[in-house]
Amino acid sequence: MTTTEITKSKNLRTKSGPEFRIMDCALIALATGKRARTLKNLRDYLETIEPQSIYYHFWGSLLRPRFEDAEYHNDFAGWAAHSLHDTMTAERLGIVNPLAFQTMEELRQELMDIIDERIDELEVLPASSKDSQFEFISSDMVVFRSDTVIRTAAELLKVIPTLSLGSIFYHFIDARRRTEVSHDDFSTWLQQYECAEAVQGLAEIDPFFTSLSALRQEITEILTKHLSGDL
Repeated sequence: MTTTEITKSKNLRTKSGPEFRIMDCALIALATGKRARTLKNLRDYLETIEPQSIYYHFWGSLLRPRFEDAEYHNDFAGWAAHSLHDTMTAERLGIVNPLAFQTMEELRQELMDIIDERIDELEVLPASSKDSQFEFISSDMVVFRSDTVIRTAAELLKVIPTLSLGSIFYHFIDARRRTEVSHDDFSTWLQQYECAEAVQGLAEIDPFFTSLSALRQEITEILTKHLSGDL
């Protein structure tokens, strides 16, 4: 990159652009009254359960306190392991990455296919105890407007490490289902500053198999690497 190009890049990234209002959020759990004791029960409910429930059981654990073993990254896999004691099912469900699917319906079908295959393999279906049934939870997202407004790439870099975990979830994870191109809000906003390397770095992050605090740190490191030298 020539001196002229570096100067142009620096000026662009410190120039004020369209405002980026930081938002915060929380997932509100809603009981559905639907409970499963066997894989067959689970599969039957999965066929008709609202998409918000599937979303909650994959992503909700990131926003709620977790005290159990985080070996399994979705609630379906955790239940199969700890309540059915079916390690094979747990492993198959546990490697499902929701980001690999365009819609909740595609994700729903993948879950049902995995369970159908496992049911065909088993001669007897294991059942959970009455006290450890899988309880389907739906959810509503409550979004909060913060006082933080960002106008330059430099300001974004400065504020990222201080953002709440709810803000990280809203702008980096939930944004992917709110936009047609499935991009996070940070990448979309940074495109106006010709921050191609930063945008590419963010695109390579898989936010599912991690915690929100670790995700915030990874985002901070990528933006620091690609933005700090030019600001």
